[in-house]
Amino acid sequence: MRACRVCISDFRGIKAATILLPTHAVLIGDNNTGKTTVLEALDLTLGPDRLNRRPPIDEHDFYQGRYLAQNVDVPEGGTNEGDGAGQAEVAGLEALGGELEPQDAPRIEIEVAIADLSDEQKARFGEYIEFWDSVADRFYDQPDPAGVDPEHITEALRVTFHGWYDAEEDDFEGKTYFTRSLTEGVNPVEFRKKDKQLCGFLYLRSLRTGSRALSLERGSLLDIILRQKEVRPQMWEDTIDKLSSFSVAADPELGISGVLESINTALKKYVPKEWGVHPHLKVSNLTRENLRKVITAFIATGEGEHAAPFYRQGTGTINMLVLAMLSQIAADKQNVIFAMEEPETAIPPYAQKRIVHEIRSLASQAIFTSHSPYVLEEFALDETIVLGRDRAGQMSRKPIVLPPNLKLKVYRQDFRTRFCEGLLSRRVLIAEGETETTAFPVVCRRLSELNPGKYRSLEAMGVCTLNAGSDSKIPSMAKLFHGLGKRTFALCDKQDPANEALIDAEVELLLMHDKHGIEALVLEGTTRAALERFAGTLEFPPHLAAKFPDPVAQARDAVSDYFSWTKGNWGIADFIAQCSELEIPLWLRDACERLMQACDPAPVEDELLAAPANVDPAPEAADNEAD
Repeated sequence: MRACRVCISDFRGIKAATILLPTHAVLIGDNNTGKTTVLEALDLTLGPDRLNRRPPIDEHDFYQGRYLAQNVDVPEGGTNEGDGAGQAEVAGLEALGGELEPQDAPRIEIEVAIADLSDEQKARFGEYIEFWDSVADRFYDQPDPAGVDPEHITEALRVTFHGWYDAEEDDFEGKTYFTRSLTEGVNPVEFRKKDKQLCGFLYLRSLRTGSRALSLERGSLLDIILRQKEVRPQMWEDTIDKLSSFSVAADPELGISGVLESINTALKKYVPKEWGVHPHLKVSNLTRENLRKVITAFIATGEGEHAAPFYRQGTGTINMLVLAMLSQIAADKQNVIFAMEEPETAIPPYAQKRIVHEIRSLASQAIFTSHSPYVLEEFALDETIVLGRDRAGQMSRKPIVLPPNLKLKVYRQDFRTRFCEGLLSRRVLIAEGETETTAFPVVCRRLSELNPGKYRSLEAMGVCTLNAGSDSKIPSMAKLFHGLGKRTFALCDKQDPANEALIDAEVELLLMHDKHGIEALVLEGTTRAALERFAGTLEFPPHLAAKFPDPVAQARDAVSDYFSWTKGNWGIADFIAQCSELEIPLWLRDACERLMQACDPAPVEDELLAAPANVDPAPEAADNEAD
């Protein structure tokens, strides 16, 4: 069993989305893209306990917080097709010329298609079974799929969650239905809790599930395990009876009982004795529901005998405990969909990998969200779901398509060091080599420290810098990330026209200087004072120390050789980090500003008021004379 498709409408930050899911998947994307929203949508539709909450949804679950019916200004003889606050559908309503027309209240709608059904599921849901074409990733729309390759056409089920605001009840409502009963039947048929339990969807929220995993609260992992094993602990009456006989701080020497007795005496002045007062303290409300919330498991800490509540353990310990409980649930159920947020939280890399492999082996489908390269590299290209969402709330999935000259072997070998950060970023700068990759972020960071009103660091711009390995590889790497919907930029020295055209076709902005290597750019663009100061702080290797006995006097040549010796190893980055603003070459300053403008364009009025750019002060030109 697996969720093969989820369609979302007007839920949280998603106006519309249709996401196809493989057997196992990891959802990635920039923060606030909507990864958690997709998992929450699955939980609303398939989670057996999700709708027990009252209300099941609230104002913030509706797209842009809109849950009330609105009046739509319909022009005479037409319909409102604009964009904005009053523009939801007016289908089914007649246009009343020039008047305000009532619009149906917004409705959250989530449809989940479930394929690879078990025999038990087919028997239970037979009336609502449809046929899923796993090659075309769509439902087979002909009445008789006989004769079609059975590997392509499989039995599947669609269920739909509807969430809405009930004006009469002044509250929010949510229900899940068999989709076919919505489209083909007169009366919708609910997909109830027992049906959902047969589908076995479990959602582990990294920061929330662990805090109540070993409690007896309804829906906790321990509660799920007990219900699966059909264990009904007959302990409530006995526990309540024992607790009711115990009064807290009843000893008069403690002083609390005396205060309560004085309150009791005062109460008797105002109420009849028959009303029964006599306040005293108990350890709980002495109800089943209250005991479910307050009863919790204790675990020994460290190697000693002292025990503490399990939720007071380290985050890593809690996560591994949760994993152990999930594995037991999956082992008992044998047909379960796991959705898990951030399995890497407080977990070392080897344990991250173990969690992924364990859950994949236990579950019929495992869906993760993650920002960890150690988690992401455990998933194949077709299992990695790169999500993006535009300003109109439209979410889409971008497939990872490697260009012809970028081999899968190289992609896997260099995944942690070259590709993972780009997959998790919104903006990507492809640099020609390792020196540019290490130096340019330092340029922008140093400038932002020296003149924060004018410059911003790459981190503040949300730009990650990746090493292409050579100028000839820039086009293929840029094509990869451009195809994933990333805003893509490039940084390199002068290219031949053919390669420049290839790069330009794949990037939004090409930062290309006219020097042969960034070393030449820095040496020719900085000041003598900066070179001498830097040379005086260096501990030169023996071969350079012998060549330049007085490195400060020979600063330009000494630093040039030092840059060559440390090429790709932070030499230029270290030099830039000790420069003043005017000592950083003009081209690099200009490149930082151009990238900043591309990422966050200034308002037109700001541009008109801005001082003319690229005007170097005369003192710097004087300092730039050759030795």
